[in-house]
Amino acid sequence: MKNTVKRALISVSDKAGIEEFASSLAALGIELLSTGGTHKRLASAGIPVTEVSAHTGFPEMMNGRVKTLHPKIHGGILALRDEPAHVQSMDEHNIGGIDLVVVNLYPFEETISKDGVTRAEAIEQIDIGGPSMVRSAAKNHRFVGIVTDPGDYAKVLEELKADGCCLTDETRARLAQKAFALTAGYDAMISRWIFEQDGGDSPYPEAFSLAGTKALDLRYGENPHQTAAFYRQGAIAEPCIASAQVLSGKALSYNNLVDLDAALALAKEFDEPFACVLKHTNPCGAAIADNVADALELAWSGDPISAFGSVLAFTRPLTLACAEFLVGGNRFVEAIVAPSFDDDALALLTGKPKWGKSVRLLALGPFGPSDRRANDVEVRKIVGGFLLQGRDLEVEGEDCFKTVSKAAPSEEQLGELAFANRIAKHVKSNAIVLTRDRTVVGVGAGQMSRVDSVRLAAHKAGDRVTGSVLASDAFFPFPDGVEVAIDAGVVALVEPGGSVRDEAVIAACDAGNVAMVFTGARHFRH
Repeated sequence: MKNTVKRALISVSDKAGIEEFASSLAALGIELLSTGGTHKRLASAGIPVTEVSAHTGFPEMMNGRVKTLHPKIHGGILALRDEPAHVQSMDEHNIGGIDLVVVNLYPFEETISKDGVTRAEAIEQIDIGGPSMVRSAAKNHRFVGIVTDPGDYAKVLEELKADGCCLTDETRARLAQKAFALTAGYDAMISRWIFEQDGGDSPYPEAFSLAGTKALDLRYGENPHQTAAFYRQGAIAEPCIASAQVLSGKALSYNNLVDLDAALALAKEFDEPFACVLKHTNPCGAAIADNVADALELAWSGDPISAFGSVLAFTRPLTLACAEFLVGGNRFVEAIVAPSFDDDALALLTGKPKWGKSVRLLALGPFGPSDRRANDVEVRKIVGGFLLQGRDLEVEGEDCFKTVSKAAPSEEQLGELAFANRIAKHVKSNAIVLTRDRTVVGVGAGQMSRVDSVRLAAHKAGDRVTGSVLASDAFFPFPDGVEVAIDAGVVALVEPGGSVRDEAVIAACDAGNVAMVFTGARHFRH
């Protein structure tokens, strides 16, 4: 349906590009209405614009809380141009049509992300008139265009210029969908914030909405026959893959993003120079060392075969020594995330033919365990609904260990067990991790029986299983897993405890004269 844009209302908090857009609208002969700060900005730029209060005959009041909530505004937006009764009401009450609404909302998200913000300051940034106009225009998109994103200014202008100040039905519908998504996300964010402030008997609200903005269309999902896209949530307080800077490489895939998120989650456990090698979200290698290059070499040694085509994470800037190790030999990885990349390392990685155009390099600045947000939640979609849970950010160290065997672990073994326990938390259940000298030497992941995970980890470790320690993400239901580990050469074990057969499991450790400690906490990862 053709509907000429004769009058536009502009009221924006994000004023990026607004002068150019408004000036172009005015040049097309479109009358402009505006409010408050936006009106001042446009008038100062010499753009012909009428203040909303002059249009409605009613002044802004209550510190600007009431300015666009007026029949001359909402009537002008909501009126059905092909409904005689609506047209009659417009004529009777001198309501002029508003054909284009350009609105973005108060920066509530930006406000609550600031340190020390008060409740009153946050509440004041809850927009009322903006969402009302956005929803009104989006509801009446048969006749009205609604622009909420400065990124759409150029497209809208191009169409207006090409078609006599008209927007197509398809464009108005697309803009309306985007507008409703904006207000839905805005309300979800406010609801979540108020719940977090006021708390309650449950850590989870009665209603929960998840909102995001599409950042990437992905080539496909986990498999080529599945479609996929990546949506970014709003203000991100924690260093994460969503906010990382992509420096080089192919477009990120669905599997890349999942693996990178898992690798970074593991790296965030450590303040030390640390490197980890992940494949299908499971660490096949990880190590702490005096420097990040040594950590990488040790981590790669955990399972060099599986490391080919892996994803890497580092807790320190990636150095030239790291880059030289990676490009040497028959090594290749899909993606790397690090706080930053030294210039010479970046030049080497991006200059190698096999690496430069392929390997995704992501930098996200310094990070560590203290940067993780405990009030964030994990969401798992199932058919017909979704599950929410708190993030598993805690991990038990030496101060939580309880020795249950006759043999007591040495100080060195306690430290090694604490390291292994941190790694096991990030391995798919049933998880078994073997480590020596703060280096992962074998992993058993995702097996249906724990004893098979032990066998797999020991097989991966090879000769290095002798003298290693073992961490299990959950208790051993039978002594067989412990017996396999001891026979292979494991010298100390850490597990949560809590099985009805704990005594038999401990007895197996005593029979092998190896130390076992309980943590009292399980870390399943499904």
